Amino acid sequence: MLVARRIKHCRLCGAAAAYQVPADDNRERAVCTACGEIHYENPINVVGTVPVWEQRVLLCRRAIEPRRGLWTLPAGFLELGETTEEGARRETDEEAGARIELESLFTVLNVVPVGQLHLFYRARLLDDRFAPGPETIEARLFAEHEVPWDEIAFRTVRETLRHFFADRAQGRFDLHVGDIR
Repeated sequence: MLVARRIKHCRLCGAAAAYQVPADDNRERAVCTACGEIHYENPINVVGTVPVWEQRVLLCRRAIEPRRGLWTLPAGFLELGETTEEGARRETDEEAGARIELESLFTVLNVVPVGQLHLFYRARLLDDRFAPGPETIEARLFAEHEVPWDEIAFRTVRETLRHFFADRAQGRFDLHVGDIR
């Protein structure tokens, strides 16, 4: 798989970076042509929740690109210094203004083409009052038959919702791991 070369300059000294296989390595890395610093590129972690209130799932209509105007689960990029659980809680609060009790990790989805790892937790809403932040046009509860499937912003959200409703119908929730290529 071809991965885009994104690092052009050294983050330490500012000199040009060149992609090459460093000694004792097995793949190309961005290496500073002046100081020799090796810059590793790793997947970005996205964390979120599947918040539920009385058999309905909370979705947020996006106010930002990408996919402005489409529906998603509350989720976003994990920040440095926080655990995946802390990030999922924070994103749910920022995007929906929702109070939750976090439950188990539910989906782990590798989004290989864009170098992302998406982790969704099940969550129980503590009430049905929401205060969406600036990244959300509206936050709303949906029963399974009401989910706007053709307006879901991301494949990871669609897959997570499908797993959620299937597991709920079976009366037990499993951990789902998959790849999106």
